[in-house]
Amino acid sequence: MFRHRLLHHVRADARMVAFVKPVRAGSWTSGDTAVRLTGNSIDSMEYALGLAKLALGYTSPNPAVGAVLVKDGEIVGTGYTQPAGFAHAEIMALNQAGSRARGATLFVTLEPCCHYGRTPPCTRALIEAGVAEVHAAMIDPNPRVNGRGMAELERAGIKVQVGEYEDRAREINEAYIKWITTGLPFVTAKFAMSLDGKIATRSADSKWISSEEARNYVHTLRYTVDAVMVGVNTVLVDNPRLTARRIGRGGTTTHQPLRVVVDSRGRTPLSANLFKEPGKTMIAVAQPLDREKADGMARLGVEVVELRADDGMVDLERLLRALGERQITSVLVEGGSSLLGSLFDCRLIDKVMAFVAPLIIGGDGARTAVGGNGVERVSAAFRCERVKVERFGDDVLISGYLPARSRCSQA
Repeated sequence: MFRHRLLHHVRADARMVAFVKPVRAGSWTSGDTAVRLTGNSIDSMEYALGLAKLALGYTSPNPAVGAVLVKDGEIVGTGYTQPAGFAHAEIMALNQAGSRARGATLFVTLEPCCHYGRTPPCTRALIEAGVAEVHAAMIDPNPRVNGRGMAELERAGIKVQVGEYEDRAREINEAYIKWITTGLPFVTAKFAMSLDGKIATRSADSKWISSEEARNYVHTLRYTVDAVMVGVNTVLVDNPRLTARRIGRGGTTTHQPLRVVVDSRGRTPLSANLFKEPGKTMIAVAQPLDREKADGMARLGVEVVELRADDGMVDLERLLRALGERQITSVLVEGGSSLLGSLFDCRLIDKVMAFVAPLIIGGDGARTAVGGNGVERVSAAFRCERVKVERFGDDVLISGYLPARSRCSQA
C-alpha cells in the first residue's frame, strides 16, 4: 500500500486543531508558517485519520472526516470536513485532484454519505469522478446511510473495503456516533485533582492544582466540544470564563462552545464572567426565575431552560436530551463535585478525563472530585475501560470510558 508522511504535531496522538490545511500533496501550511513533516512513514488511511482530527471542533453536528485520494503511488487529493453546510472531506479531495481522481483510490475515515442534506451526496460525486476504489474505516451509523453508501458505490462498479483502523475512526467520532444513534450528547467528565483526590483546599482555593501544560490542553478540549457544563457552585466560587483560549496563535478564538450552568434555584449572578465572554450561555433551572433576574438574563442574551424534577433539582437526563435536540453532540463537564456526583449517580457519563497533580492537599473539609451518593461497595464502583495514561509536565492524565448501565431519570 502506498505510504506517505504525516503532519508532525506536538504530541504523538495528533491532538490537532483546525488551523492546518493542505495546499498540495506533500506541502502543508499553518497560517503563514510551514508545518514540519516527520520521517515516519504511515499508510494512507492513517493519513486520512490525521486529517479527520483537523476537523474536530467546527463540523458539528456533522462528523469529522478525513479523505485521501491516491493514484499510481501518489497523493492527488486530500481533504477534511468543512463546517456544516459546506464541502465534505471527499469533495475537498476530489476538487483538489481534478481529472486525476479518475481511476484513483479513496481512503476515507467514514462511509461516504448517499443522501441529500445541506449538501449533495458524496457517493454520486465519487461515481461521476470515476474513482475506482473506496476504502472506508467505518460504516456511518446515521440511519440515512448505515451501509447504503458503500452499497451504492459497489453497484456502480467501484471496489469497496471497510474496517481499516475502525477503532481509531470510531474514537474520533465518538460524540457523533452517540448523538446520531441516541439523540443524546456524548458526556465527558473532566477534573483535576491532587494525589489524595482533592480538587481544592478546605478554603476552596484551587488555583492551580493542574500544570500549565494540562490547562493548555483543556483549552484544546473546549475547542473540540459543543458545550462546556458546570454547576452553579463552580460559578459562585471560581467565577470561570469557560472559554477556549490559547488556541493556534493564542488569545480567545471566535469559535466557542455553548456554556451551560446547572443552577436549580437561579443563583448565578448577572455579573458572572461567563456572561462577558464571546459565545452563548444557557442556564438550566428547576424553578422559574424572578422577573428581575429573568429580564437581566434576557438582556444578556442568556437562554434559560426550566427542567424541574420531583426533588426540586434540575433533571439532568432531560437537560442532556434538550441539548441533543439543539444538535449539541458533545458536552465537557468541568465540575463541580456535586454536579459530577449527580451525573455519575445517574449513569450519564460516557468518558472520564482525570488530571492528577503530584500534590498532597489533605484536610477533611477539602472537596473531592466526585460527590453525590456514590456506591456502597467497591464491587459496584465505576471501572473505566480502554484506559490511557499520558503526561502533561509533571501531571498525569488518566482517561477511560464507562460501560453503559441502567440510568436514573433525575438528579
